[in-house]
Amino acid sequence: MADPRPEFRLETDRLILRDWRGGDIVRFAEVTNTPAVMRHLGGVMDAAKVALFEERVIGFQQRLGHTFWVVERKTDGEILGFCGLKVIDAPGATFPGEMEIGWRFREESWGQGYAKEAAAASLEAGFEKFGAGAIFAITNIENTASWGLMRRLGMVRREELDFVDPRFEPPVGNTIVHSITAEAWRAGR
Repeated sequence: MADPRPEFRLETDRLILRDWRGGDIVRFAEVTNTPAVMRHLGGVMDAAKVALFEERVIGFQQRLGHTFWVVERKTDGEILGFCGLKVIDAPGATFPGEMEIGWRFREESWGQGYAKEAAAASLEAGFEKFGAGAIFAITNIENTASWGLMRRLGMVRREELDFVDPRFEPPVGNTIVHSITAEAWRAGR
């Protein structure tokens, strides 16, 4: 059955964040399911894992009204990756059900500020549209680029919430947590 909601869409200066559409997963996988992008995420996914990923993000979109949205570049409509919001559901997490921000971008887009631009828009949506009191971000301990962005967004390290995700071998499964409250986000704007 088709989703009766209108497509969700956020726009920034350079980007469009939107719901997933049929066929998006093919291009998304072509540009992000690479050894460089996936090195901290458990490695390149096989077809079954890509299909499961698609099922999960569309499921969040339908159930919650938010997900890890497709990120398109405005100038050419090219899919750069994803960024957005879902609920924490990682095995081993001690805070399931909290709002999580996440991102994954194609390698050739790194270092251009796209992830920060998309993440800032996602945080704003999380606090202003979806009413989150706090938003969490998780990554593995070795993904310094990701937790560096978390810090640049004003998120703070939450060592007491770190956990081991049993789906992945160490060090990929060694998960660190950052968060930001609505109050801290508003104060930092």
